[in-house]
Amino acid sequence: MSAFSGRDGFVATEAGPAAHFGNPTGEQRALASGRAVVELGLGVVTVSGPDRLSWLNSITSQLLTGLAPGESTETLVLDQSGRVEHAARVVDDGEVTWLLTEAADAAPLAGWLDSMRFMLRVEVADRSADFVTLGRFDGSAAPDDVVVEWVDPWSSVTPGGWGYAALEAHPASDWTLRIDVVTPETAAAIAASDAPVAGLLAVEALRIAAWRPALSDVDERTIPHELDWLRSAVHLSKGCYRGQETVAKVHNLGHPPRRVAMLHLDGSDGVLPAPGTTVELDGKEVGRLTASALHHELGPIGLAVVKRSLDPAATLTLTVDDVVVTAAQEVIVPPGAGATANVPRLPRLGAVRRS
Repeated sequence: MSAFSGRDGFVATEAGPAAHFGNPTGEQRALASGRAVVELGLGVVTVSGPDRLSWLNSITSQLLTGLAPGESTETLVLDQSGRVEHAARVVDDGEVTWLLTEAADAAPLAGWLDSMRFMLRVEVADRSADFVTLGRFDGSAAPDDVVVEWVDPWSSVTPGGWGYAALEAHPASDWTLRIDVVTPETAAAIAASDAPVAGLLAVEALRIAAWRPALSDVDERTIPHELDWLRSAVHLSKGCYRGQETVAKVHNLGHPPRRVAMLHLDGSDGVLPAPGTTVELDGKEVGRLTASALHHELGPIGLAVVKRSLDPAATLTLTVDDVVVTAAQEVIVPPGAGATANVPRLPRLGAVRRS
């Protein structure tokens, strides 16, 4: 049960945290400006023991050896073919490494990690029931008694990473998310205060506008390149790990088979396609919608994973019941993405801003 369920206007998601408190667009503005806090409902997995960082470094995509206490990063667990299986936000407090992931993935991630311990001095625990995860943006003050804080590295290409999107036009500078891990008692005290709050619809709209990938954008075929996730979750020159061969091969010698794009959706019929909706061109399937939201400035937007060869200028369609919604693409991963590709940087499209 959410600590914020007693707040006026509380509308719960299936997972428990608030979807909104009666004013999703107003909550977006408050959250983006650093005036509100949002309960994220993330899973919390901890890894303790002296071998924790070197061990995690050997089995995931990010360089974690030497991670300083309080330093934030993120990492991916890939299968042998380089497909994404798990994603985790990572911060170490000097004694314990904290992995924050989607709630539904906490137990599977902890189980997989536990199966990989062998004889190393590490202990894995799913601590999701013991903590609450709260999100806020720059401009807001950290709550009292924070157990650990994670700062999203998405705002720039991390050392060892690679950004496929145009750096000079990247909207990541507006995404300044910080996640505070707190006890249920601290969360209850915040809920009982007069601090402004926002729901998950607000943070999802801001995430889409920032082109920020999440585990919810992943399907059984996803490799990190397709979501521009080399930007923050992959170190291209670290040692071997499962899936590393595919990561290097696709980046250096080829192109990802699919690419993520932001869609500007026609909202004239008041219909917002749901994640999973098929994306079509001339009646043929060319991809799928992974996320959608009503943004307080951009209007209805979404993220879609589409075929690499799809013309970036093509107008796409999505059908909801009998309503056809048209969509214009905004390029994130260019069709020719790759370390050796001579692809001009593409500017952000001039999206219509709505008040």
